[in-house]
Amino acid sequence: MAAHRSGPLKQQNKAHKGGRHRGRGSAQRDGKGRLALKILSKKVRKELSRVDQRHRANQLRKQKKEAVLAEKRQLGSKDGPLHQVLVVPLHERISLPEAFRLLQDKDTGTVHVNEWGSTHSFMLLCPRLKHRWFFTSARPGDLHTVLDMAKVADTIIFLLDPLEGWDSTGDYCLSCLFAQGLPTYTLAVQGASGLPPRKQIDARKKLSKAVEKRFPDDRLFLLDTQQEAEVLLRQLANQKQRHLAFRDRRAYLFAHAADFVPSEGNNLVGTLKISGYVRGQTLNVNSLLHIVGQGDFQMEQIDAPMDPFPLNPRVIKSQKDPGMAMEICAPDALADMEEDLKVLMKADPDKQESLQTEVIPDPMEGEQTWPTEEELSEANDFLKKSSKVVKKVPKGTSSYQAEWILDEDGESGGEDEYDDMEHGDFIEEESQDEGSEKEEEEEYETMTMGESVHDDLDDENVDDEAEEKMLEKYKQERLQEMFPDEVDTPRDVAARIRFQKYRGLKSFRTSPWDPKENLPQDYARIFQFQNFTNTRKRIFKEIEEKDVEGAEVGWYVTLHVSKVPVSVYEYFKRGAPLIAISLLPHEQKMSVLNMVVSRHSGNTEPVKAKEELIFHCGFRRFRASPLFSQHTAADKHKFQRFLTADVALVVTVYGPITFPPASVLLFKQNSNGMHSLIATGSLLSVDPDRMVIKRVVLSGHPFKIFTKMAVVRYMFFNREDVLWFKPVELRTKWGRRGHIKEPLGTHGHMKCSFDGKLKSQDTVLMNLYKRVFPKWTYDPCVPEPVPWMKSEISLAVPEVDME
Repeated sequence: MAAHRSGPLKQQNKAHKGGRHRGRGSAQRDGKGRLALKILSKKVRKELSRVDQRHRANQLRKQKKEAVLAEKRQLGSKDGPLHQVLVVPLHERISLPEAFRLLQDKDTGTVHVNEWGSTHSFMLLCPRLKHRWFFTSARPGDLHTVLDMAKVADTIIFLLDPLEGWDSTGDYCLSCLFAQGLPTYTLAVQGASGLPPRKQIDARKKLSKAVEKRFPDDRLFLLDTQQEAEVLLRQLANQKQRHLAFRDRRAYLFAHAADFVPSEGNNLVGTLKISGYVRGQTLNVNSLLHIVGQGDFQMEQIDAPMDPFPLNPRVIKSQKDPGMAMEICAPDALADMEEDLKVLMKADPDKQESLQTEVIPDPMEGEQTWPTEEELSEANDFLKKSSKVVKKVPKGTSSYQAEWILDEDGESGGEDEYDDMEHGDFIEEESQDEGSEKEEEEEYETMTMGESVHDDLDDENVDDEAEEKMLEKYKQERLQEMFPDEVDTPRDVAARIRFQKYRGLKSFRTSPWDPKENLPQDYARIFQFQNFTNTRKRIFKEIEEKDVEGAEVGWYVTLHVSKVPVSVYEYFKRGAPLIAISLLPHEQKMSVLNMVVSRHSGNTEPVKAKEELIFHCGFRRFRASPLFSQHTAADKHKFQRFLTADVALVVTVYGPITFPPASVLLFKQNSNGMHSLIATGSLLSVDPDRMVIKRVVLSGHPFKIFTKMAVVRYMFFNREDVLWFKPVELRTKWGRRGHIKEPLGTHGHMKCSFDGKLKSQDTVLMNLYKRVFPKWTYDPCVPEPVPWMKSEISLAVPEVDME
């Protein structure tokens, strides 16, 4: 058998290089450090040895630990702000006075009790633990108070029931707090010692299992004795603080005292003096101050009185009797505070931020786009006053019908022309015009119609009407889910008039649309950034790097706020918390806010676009009528008629500029005065150029089908409409594409061509688009809600105002 011999074209592979493979360490040892300059610089910066990497990791770990310890030591210390603690009972069986009695231990430290209306608070100064606490309380039913105080609280204590943990009111409160953003919190159980000894262990296991859903891996503390209260205080003093980004970049202050000095000419407006500890960032007198729920104001000056709650009070010995000593505490130091008052800063008019919120539009500036309602009404009045033209018309013809009898030159026709026309044409035209006026009237009513929250339900038939309106809204939402954006072509008005503001697009994603065309008049009143992202980065960088002159964090100061209504001071005297926040540059100006929200699972009633809602955006609280749109990365975003529950949507609304991150909560006021949470999310951007496009879909049915041709009817009802919408592309529910070839007859039938054979059960659709804008209904004054009751929250769907 002959052996195989390879030919001259056999592939010759390279021989394998034997020997030991060299790594980076062996190359460095052989080179003995002799490396090129470029390579050496890179090695020093990026490639460290294992020992150097370990040292660097240890240094970073040590720096982080020192930063955390410094933050712990500053909060509540003699040089830092008071450790503000909010106590929230989550069950109706919780006794708040009993919890405060345990925390007000005279052996632990000095206690100063304050009572402002319905709000109870006290100071606890503990020299042994070198810590100062300020305890406040709020019931879960008082929703706005809980949310406002949680925005500035350093720690929240949730008081739980040993058997149930929290009730429906407490669960609703927790949902709102989690959506807003929780600071540091602690869970305390009250009343566990009152249970039988055999049931205490079972109750604790059952409670821990229930708490894991809301607070995973969190420890439960008992609060029944003085020893347990001391353990809880040590936990509050030593636990790590959680940060909320929307408050750490701004200076804020919780008012411990307030005074009002009316102005000379008007007693209803004056200077409000707010005293408290500066938190967050350094407070500059030239920046604007926002009082939560009241508005934006300017500051005149900042004073630095003596701290009324020192950790180690000064001791003054009497000259007559050296054995007698007196401690200076808050009530005894009022005279000394007046003497030690120092003026830190006074406002500079050249550097002070302006209170201008809107742009004053110039009617002669910019191009003329769509006429306003005032201009249309003026034109109608002018036409009514114009001279009348004599025309020859038959008997019985109204003046309105005579306006339609025109020849090609625009002059009135003769009797011969009229004889060729049927009387039914006039009736049809009159009904079309009346229908068009009715259609337009209905359209404007639905756009301007808001949720009436101030009407008194005195009429006996109001409940029946509310039920009918709610049923209608449910039907509309159901139809929107089954037939998205489909509308019926009106028969009493021409489609080219009804949809004259709409346009067709070759592709919704790629077709161009100028964001500056056909803007409403409200857009002349707002501010817009050239690049919002770069402006936000620049402002945040200045906060971190630039040294701002003003009151430092931890100082006890008095702010002189000018031109404040006396109602703000009365609001504070009634027991409501007074919270002041320093605004960043441009945050007082109006613009278009875009927020990403998700529907809250506890609310299922239909929420239509442009309904009046209540917003909690960062520190602000206001009312507005928003738009809903899809959350996509395209340049055009499809308008949503209802707030859907399955996906996240973008809410667009007119409002004051706020730099994200900022939490967003959406509430709806019911007929009984309560506010129900409908959606939660965060602020996305401030961008007036974000285009929200509304789509309407006109549907038609195939009448006769040929190979790739079909006669379609019921999409339009006259020949002129078919010719008007001829350039718009058609599509079908089964994926065919086509266009209109020509109209057939005078009843709206049209011959259409498609890219494939059409099925008889298919439906022909035409998409039309127009840009929509939110309504300017911004109102910074939000009415106080009625407190939530357990019996009303236990329902699956809260009561809804249908006005």
